[in-house]
Order: sequence, then structure tokens, then C-alpha cells
Amino acid sequence: MPEILLRIKRQDPRSKKDPAPRWEEYTIPYDVNLTVLEALFHVQENHDGSLSFRYCCRASICGSCAMYINGAYRLACQTNVKHLDTNVVTVEPMPHLPLVKDLVVDMDEFFAKYEYIEPWLIRNSPDPEKEIRQSPKDRKKLDMPVDCILCGCCYSSCPSAWGEDNYLGPAALLKAYRFEVDSRDEAGKERLPLWSNERGVYRCHTIMNCVEACPKELNPTEGIQWLKKAAVRRRLFGRAK
Repeated sequence: MPEILLRIKRQDPRSKKDPAPRWEEYTIPYDVNLTVLEALFHVQENHDGSLSFRYCCRASICGSCAMYINGAYRLACQTNVKHLDTNVVTVEPMPHLPLVKDLVVDMDEFFAKYEYIEPWLIRNSPDPEKEIRQSPKDRKKLDMPVDCILCGCCYSSCPSAWGEDNYLGPAALLKAYRFEVDSRDEAGKERLPLWSNERGVYRCHTIMNCVEACPKELNPTEGIQWLKKAAVRRRLFGRAK
């Protein structure tokens, strides 16, 4: 059976014996359907059970297995080794995020910023007796932002997030955009101070790393630029849309 060489960057910052990063190599049996996630499982089950990585595939929580694979942000479960067109596959944790162990990074700050922008539908009107209807045109506005799976790739790739700890980041701002364009939401004025500031949209310098990194091919930069314009319209004319 053909084989591939899997190179994994490993480190346990809490270990007193070997806290420094190192590369470990494993030879993995290969078939045309092999994904990087399956290769990691093979290592864990047959070579080293201490290998740590995060995944939650097939549990409706897509995005957990985001990693840096062969020099690009990818989802391990969706990355077929065949499509990498190489016999050597390198796997690293997402850079610029605190490391927990091996391929697991600390996402606490990422999700704290996500929750900060209140990413849920808010209604100030009395609860309707029926569902809130939405036209196909209004629903179309949500097509891009609702596909965000909160994998953190855009946040990890963003230079503004590297240099400014308080920056909300592209994922949180994309979710702010998602509710700003939702015709059913009524909390635009309340949310405005959360993202219309130096910690929010004005920290984005339109470098667009987030667009390149996103495994779902979304465009957080587009959403952030829309928010900038919406903030100006709201402050000048009292409206955003």
C-alpha cells in the first residue's frame, strides 16, 4: 500500500521535560480517500496516543479541526491528502494563537470577542403571534455571513489581531454584520457602540488575509466595510440600511 509522510509540529508548553516545539514524522498508509483528520487518528491510534488535536465532526459543530496544513489554513476533515498533491504533509496549529498542546490552540479570547457583539436576534417589539416573515431579497443578504463556522482561521490570519489584543477580529465583526443586515433584528442602535470604534471596524486595515484564509470562502472584509458605511449613515442620518 502507498504511504505518505506526516510531519506534525508538536509542543506541550506545560511540560518541564520538553516544552520547546519540535517536528515529529509518521509514515501513514495512504488511499485516495484519506483526509488529514483520518491521518491524525491513525497516528493517535497506532503511533502515539498522546497526540492532541481538536475535532467535533459529524456533531453539527463544524470548524473545530481548523489547522495550518501545508502552509495554508484548512479544515483537517475536509482536506483530502490526494488534493495536496504531495507525499509529505505538514500539520501545525493555527499560528498567532495561544498554544494549549500540539495542534490545540486556546480559543477563549476568540469566543469572548464573538459573544461581546451579542450575536443573537434581538427584538424590541412585542413578541409576534406568528413567525417574522422575511422576503427572499432580505434573506439573500444573510447568505454569506450565516455560513461562518467560527473556525478561527480568519482571526489567526489577521495582522490587526496580532498587534492589537483588543481588536474584535474579522469573525466577530462578520457576525455583527450578519445581524445588522437581518431585517428581523431591532438592536442596531444598541450594538453600534460595540463595533463602531477603534476596537472594532476601524482597526481593520483591509489587508484581506481573512478572505484568503477562510475555508468556507467567505468575505469578512466585505462585511466590515459595510459596517463602516452603516456607522456613518446611522450617525449622519439615523439609519443604517
